Amino acid sequence: MEEELIERALQVRKNAYAPYSGFRVGAALLCADGSVYTGCNVESAAYAACCCAERTAVSKAVSEGRRSFLAIAIVGGKEQVKDYCFPCGVCRQVLREFCPDTLQVIAAISCEDYRVTTLGALLPESFSAADLQ
Repeated sequence: MEEELIERALQVRKNAYAPYSGFRVGAALLCADGSVYTGCNVESAAYAACCCAERTAVSKAVSEGRRSFLAIAIVGGKEQVKDYCFPCGVCRQVLREFCPDTLQVIAAISCEDYRVTTLGALLPESFSAADLQ
């Protein structure tokens, strides 16, 4: 399962629009029903308007009615992927909106070289809808 998600993230990374940073990211989000939604980062000259790959994948899935997710694979880097790329703080919070602490987060360099953690480990003591009760 991890390798398939990583391969999807590697493929969609090719579509990234990153003319300013040159840092291209691809993400593949596994839904509870087995469907996979991908996303890449899309930069803008007005940096605040940029959208990360993880948020793109979540937005695509949510716009298609999906609300339950099991795992996300993320691959990112400049020309070649040389290190693990974990979600930024904003993406972690967006993932937390829809995902439990147990969401598998797979940061990969390749299909053979990856690390697996959970959203809870990346965003401890998170703020969620439950805190608004």
